[in-house]
Amino acid sequence: MEIKNSYILVAGFAQLPKGTPVFELQKTIGCVLVVDTETDSIIKATFTFLQDLTNEFISKLLKGKSLKKVEEVIQDIERKFIVPPQKAVIQALLMAKKNYEERKNF
Repeated sequence: MEIKNSYILVAGFAQLPKGTPVFELQKTIGCVLVVDTETDSIIKATFTFLQDLTNEFISKLLKGKSLKKVEEVIQDIERKFIVPPQKAVIQALLMAKKNYEERKNF
């Protein structure tokens, strides 16, 4: 991936749901995004999941989406990503968006 001047790397984190196997292994989930500040579009996304397939699926769901339309992205996650840590994924994404908005014009 070419890193353009308008790209920034931003992250957000959330606690995983207690009582799930994944919580016993890692407690929190991280959402790391490469965002184009000119378009607010997600260029690349990764999550700190243990399973590659899970990370690949959610990352592809986010790629190309706009952080300006995060509600649509969340609806997509709620429809297509049916796993116990779904709400933690959404929270981590929202934290990444918040960090992006705070730092975008820095």
